[in-house]
Amino acid sequence: MTGSDTETLSRLFGMGGQVAVVTGASSGLGLGFATVLAGAGATVYAAARRLDRLEALADNEPRIVPVRCDVTRDEDRRALVDRCYEQSGRLDVLVNNAGKPGPPNAEEETADGFASILEVNLLAGFHLATYATARLPDGERASYINISSVIGLVSTAPIGGASYAASKAGTLGLTRELAGQWGRRGIRVNAVVPGWFDTEMTDGLFSNEKSAGWVRRNTMLGRGGVTGEIDGAVLFLASDASSYMTGQTLVVDGGWTAR
Repeated sequence: MTGSDTETLSRLFGMGGQVAVVTGASSGLGLGFATVLAGAGATVYAAARRLDRLEALADNEPRIVPVRCDVTRDEDRRALVDRCYEQSGRLDVLVNNAGKPGPPNAEEETADGFASILEVNLLAGFHLATYATARLPDGERASYINISSVIGLVSTAPIGGASYAASKAGTLGLTRELAGQWGRRGIRVNAVVPGWFDTEMTDGLFSNEKSAGWVRRNTMLGRGGVTGEIDGAVLFLASDASSYMTGQTLVVDGGWTAR
């Protein structure tokens, strides 16, 4: 690789001097997102309720700033955005990753339970995006990345759930709408759709041979995703490598939804 090649890669994917927020960063996919953005040079405000895990993450990566944040609390959402501007003076990238599953059977869902899933998986990301946009100085650019799911694109019964599917499908619609409203302000809004990854969210899916076999049979690559295989998609959308891309859904599912 020549020096000019290295410079081109740095220009496209380098995040030096930029500031990012990643919610749900204490484990699973969010931990990987925070790590890859910090590794590319960004200062990353890693937000989650489990501060001890965030602090352990920050011990290994000096560019990560641990922030205790419950995204269902409006005061926490505002405080997270405010802290970025107070300490770093900017917010370039927002990764709305925090989420939780609901019950798989629709008849088991209550109205309050359904609403609580929407609050975490959909409403919290919307409010964080609006707060970040309200503070973005005129003429500055930003990239917002919403983490959806294959469950927001296709039915995955008996795994999934009505509230979770509604929240993740809503995330895709919200992504397109915010991209349309904010594009001329220099704000790009895109979504990433993960397939089946072995995380806390999918606890038990891969340790059970029946469900693990179901994933293998229905995924074109014949397996679930492994650690790090989705991080590049988030880095791509966060960086200038995707500077002419907005309102789009980037699917990283091993071919699950292409069957």
